Order: sequence, then C-alpha cells, then structure tokens
Amino acid sequence: MTRRIAILAHEKFPERAKTATGIIRYSDDKIVAVLDRDQAGSRISDHLSGVPDAPVVESFEEVGDVDALVVGIAPIGGGFDDSWRPDVRAALERGVDVVAGLHYFLNDDAEFVELAEKHGADLVDVRKPCEDLTVSQGIADEVDADVVLTVGTDCSVGKMTVSLELMHAARERGVDAEFIPTGQTGIMIAGWGNPIDRVVSDFTAGAVEEMILEKGDEHDVLFVEGQGSIVHPAYSAVTCGILHGAMPDKLVLCHVAGREAIHGYEDTPIPPLADYVDLYEGLAAPVHETDVVAGALNTSGVDGDAEAETAVDDYSDALGVPATDPIRFGTDEILEALGY
Repeated sequence: MTRRIAILAHEKFPERAKTATGIIRYSDDKIVAVLDRDQAGSRISDHLSGVPDAPVVESFEEVGDVDALVVGIAPIGGGFDDSWRPDVRAALERGVDVVAGLHYFLNDDAEFVELAEKHGADLVDVRKPCEDLTVSQGIADEVDADVVLTVGTDCSVGKMTVSLELMHAARERGVDAEFIPTGQTGIMIAGWGNPIDRVVSDFTAGAVEEMILEKGDEHDVLFVEGQGSIVHPAYSAVTCGILHGAMPDKLVLCHVAGREAIHGYEDTPIPPLADYVDLYEGLAAPVHETDVVAGALNTSGVDGDAEAETAVDDYSDALGVPATDPIRFGTDEILEALGY
C-alpha cells in the first residue's frame, strides 16, 4: 500500500540527507513534504531532478495529511538530534507514525512511547535487527542466482543507488533481478532486509547469507547493497562481513569523483584506486573468489557532461574495467560487463 509521507531532513537536504534522497528517488511512497529549516520555501525539484516534486517546509506543523514522518538523516553514529524532537512530537500528537533508521531507537524514548500510545501512532525503528540471527554457514554460493555486490572506496559513495539502478535496468532488459537491502535506507525502500551495521559482529555474515538464501533461488540475479569501505577506520568490519556473507560472484566498485579522503576522517587519504581491486578480490578469495568487473563513478560534483565523461574514463583506466555514472549516463557499460 502506498503511504503519504513527510521526510525530516533539517539542515542536510539534499547533499547530506542520503536517506531522504534515496526514499524520494526510489520509494513507492507519495512524498508530501520535506522538512528542512534551511531550505524552507523551496521545492524538491529545486534540488533534485527527475524525481517526484513536493514542497520543502520549516516544520511538521506545515505538513498536510500524511501517514508517516520518516527521519531522512542518518548521521555518523546514528544519534538523534534533539532539534528534531518538536517535529516528531507534533507528528505523534496527530496520530502519525514515525519511522527512523537510527542507532537511537524511538521505542526507547519514554516521551515518544507515551505520545504514540496516547494518540494511536506507531514508532518504527528500521535499524533494529531480527533476534534470531546466527553465524554464517558459508553456503551463499549454493544459490542459483548470480550475486553482484556493490563495494566502495568510502562510505556514502552511492552503493545503494548503484544497486537499485542496476536492478531496475536489468529488469528492463528482461532479467529477473532482485535488490538485497543491508542498510536502513534500502530497507525503507524495499520494505524488508537486515540492518547489517546493527547486527552483532559474529552474526554479520550470517545476516547477509540469510537474505541471499531467502531470495537466491527465486531470481536470476541478486544485487546486494554494500556498506562502508574495506579501508574505512570505522566501517570496515561491516564491509568485510557483507563481502564474506554474500559470497558474491562479481563486484562493482563505487567512488565519488574528486574525493581524496575518507568521509569524516579527513586525515585518512583514499588509497590509489587500483589498490581497491586487489584489496577486495584478495579479501574475498579465501571464502569465495570474485572479481571487480566494473566501476560506478558518482560525478554529481562535476560540472558538465564532457568533464564527467573524462572523469569516468580516468576512473575506468585506473581500475582496468568498464565504468560509468549510472545516474548521469545510464547503466549499459556496467550491465554489459556483468554479462546482462
């Protein structure tokens, strides 16, 4: 059922609100409004192209009839900013459900729980994993489907976006493809999944494997959403868990044009791009051999298609595989490299 939703993205929309942007671009929900104090008075179309339009407003008080308020920000550490509290409170007082993908659980907040119970609203914590997860059996490679994993040079380089773009484009070519969500935004879009960065470390690979086994015999290709980066000071553990749990047949390496340091860790430089091919393939090999067969480059910060094409060509040369920007130039090069 299609819901009517408002998305909270205060002071972050659109560049630093990737959850909001992902939902706007890929969700089946009807977007009624985006909440951002800094951008109030504008419209989504002023910031993003090719997506459903709606107003950007200052607070929930300006939002019309909706079924849910979705927190569209996932800050480092996944905390809850108290400046969001008035909007969440206003939504609950109106009986509107509130959905969040934070490490801070709404259901642990006494005020929100009381308001939800009083007004008949639901608090939905997307980042809360199932309680029956276990260790990996090392059998994800036994499914019938090809497993394609997006991996990254850093966090926030577009792994979810690339996975979804590839899935949709593969389906248009007649390929029976499915998306495997591993993060809060992907779960909000797909309506299912395991939030891998919240899973107990011993169960990380098992949580990915469980999803592969669930869908792997029903489809021809599974596009698995990667997380973090193998060189990331904070998120490398979840990256490795997904890599080993999914046992992918092929990898697509994602990068942002011009990024030179790890996001949030500016003293940690991005290694030479070619090094990532050896790092990912070498780390995967003892569990399941795989290859980086294509690259996806986010050129949103590059002015002009000619400059973007040059950046893509340079990225392809550095990796030694075909590459493109799936949003700017389409997915043909990647799908052909994958064999679809």
